[in-house]
Amino acid sequence: MVHFVGAGPGAADLITVRGQRFLKEADVVIYAGSLVNLELLESVKKGCKVFNSAHMTLEEVTEVMENAEKEGHVTVRLHTGDPSLYGAVREQMDILDEKGIAYDSCPGVSSFCGAAAALNLEYTLPGISQSVIITRTEGRTAVPERECVQAFAAHGATMILFLSAGLLHKLTGQLLSGGYKEDTPAAIVYKATWPEEEVHLCTVATLEAVAKENRISKTALIIVGDAVLHNNYERSKLYHPEFTTGFRKGVKKL
Repeated sequence: MVHFVGAGPGAADLITVRGQRFLKEADVVIYAGSLVNLELLESVKKGCKVFNSAHMTLEEVTEVMENAEKEGHVTVRLHTGDPSLYGAVREQMDILDEKGIAYDSCPGVSSFCGAAAALNLEYTLPGISQSVIITRTEGRTAVPERECVQAFAAHGATMILFLSAGLLHKLTGQLLSGGYKEDTPAAIVYKATWPEEEVHLCTVATLEAVAKENRISKTALIIVGDAVLHNNYERSKLYHPEFTTGFRKGVKKL
């Protein structure tokens, strides 16, 4: 069996209880060495074989999984954040399907959740933004034209950009040409939930300058939208005394 496990955004205690259990039971662990907190590996049992996938190809990773399966071992494939976001897990699963190797997925806390915690931020504010767009700008890996940053920017929703901290000059131009204004609130969250976490508030126009000033070019999320400053939002109807829900009846003021 292969367990694809989300390691969480960085802090070792933000892995799920299930993910921690899988780690403790694993005979083989393949972890994303460039981003996974090494403290998590302290919980593996004695004799567990540990591999750093940062130095491996897809073929080498799946070879380790296949060999472990032949020996009747349990493998944990430890990905950063939640594996479903930029985890490159589908290609691994397809190969396991071809080889008849069973696997499952254990979700994790994504770094975009960690970034919200760092900012004490609610991404969806009534009257401000009710949608969150998670995407990245085009780098060495292309994105579909219909999903370019400019197209998404036209919505004016809260936008969270992965894998884009080293492309801020290009990203700023895309955000502005797509519809965000220069003074649209923005934030750079470096290594969310790690001990070295940094949070920098700025605007779309100053993204590049703030990143350069703080020497940030990777391992950071970019957040754009009016929700960043959480000003002038509407009160939630859910807890309004005049709003009726399935659990209580609203009472209008006289």
